[in-house]
Amino acid sequence: MMQHYQGWADERFGAVADAFDRNFAEFPELGAAVTVFAGGRKVVELWGGTADERTGRAWSQDTVVPVFSCAKGPVSISAHLLAQQGRLDLDAPIARYWPEFARHGKQDITTRMILGHRAGLPALDAVLSFEEIAAWTPVIRAIEEQPPLWEPGTTYEYHGHVFGFAVGEVIRRVTGLTPGAFFRKEIAEPLGGLPVWLGLPDTELPDLARLVEADGRRPMPGPEHLLTRIVTMNGALVFPGLDVPHGWNDPALHAIELPGAGAVASATGLAGLYAAAVTGIDGGERLLSHDTVTDAVREVSSGAGFLGFDMGARWGSGVLLDSLAFRPLYGSRSFGNDGAGGQFAFGDDEFGVGFAYVANRMIGHGDARATRLVEAVRGCLG
Repeated sequence: MMQHYQGWADERFGAVADAFDRNFAEFPELGAAVTVFAGGRKVVELWGGTADERTGRAWSQDTVVPVFSCAKGPVSISAHLLAQQGRLDLDAPIARYWPEFARHGKQDITTRMILGHRAGLPALDAVLSFEEIAAWTPVIRAIEEQPPLWEPGTTYEYHGHVFGFAVGEVIRRVTGLTPGAFFRKEIAEPLGGLPVWLGLPDTELPDLARLVEADGRRPMPGPEHLLTRIVTMNGALVFPGLDVPHGWNDPALHAIELPGAGAVASATGLAGLYAAAVTGIDGGERLLSHDTVTDAVREVSSGAGFLGFDMGARWGSGVLLDSLAFRPLYGSRSFGNDGAGGQFAFGDDEFGVGFAYVANRMIGHGDARATRLVEAVRGCLG
């Protein structure tokens, strides 16, 4: 049988390579990669398939891909790092750091409410252009003028893009750096230049994979539906919208800081980030302490939200938690984020794991590619 991948896996983790190979045989996989760290050491580094279907360019070890809401991982880890350093109190009113935020009944909203999708700000009333979103400040002004859709803290609904801008502005007020710049300066570069970006430099474009959409994805509801407004920022962004101006294959979109859903990364970068957070890498100190992870994985939101849907997800502070119905991980100390294209990354400091899977074919509902790889990792660790 033909092997669909390149790279390597430690002998103990051969089952991950087998599962990765089966994904190419059993799903409409195009290009993909998976990386696993265990105990701070890389034990799996696999990639395969096609990065650009138009040209036939092969996926390489350096290929990066849009990973959608996996962006919430770097943003949340940044916020928890600032809290660990004593520079940010996640349970203090955001207005302590960003006074203008307090307008229109938002004076008691905390950063943790944003991280847990409980702030009542899943979407904005303001209709902004792509250029205004790219400029950052117009979005921040719109958040300041936005009244909550519900009494903050009483229920939750996915905060999509507002998550990234709101937490990102808190980071900017505390550090003087936008979230993408803070992440690169304080986390990614000290870790050897992790290939994870919130705002992709032009120099990385040659390694960018091109997204394609699998048949059978569920259509979005109408433009006035809250879910559509959350995902598209009132129509300024398109979804999935791949090969259109400002779509998810447009370098102009990847160049801006869209910290709720606009990261570009490799599997190595995301797995390295979570491994650094929970164990440290190659003998280095862990980024987040045991107590910080304990705070992050305390459940904040679950069950049916404001729209009445229960997707089976459980949220900690900015991170998805283990959930058999939604995204099974390892256990009580697993935390991560997934992306609309099927990408998934997580860390667990009990088992000492950092994991990431990325792909460029967007399968949608029922996508089991990452879950099968996680199950293989779990089996390898016993």
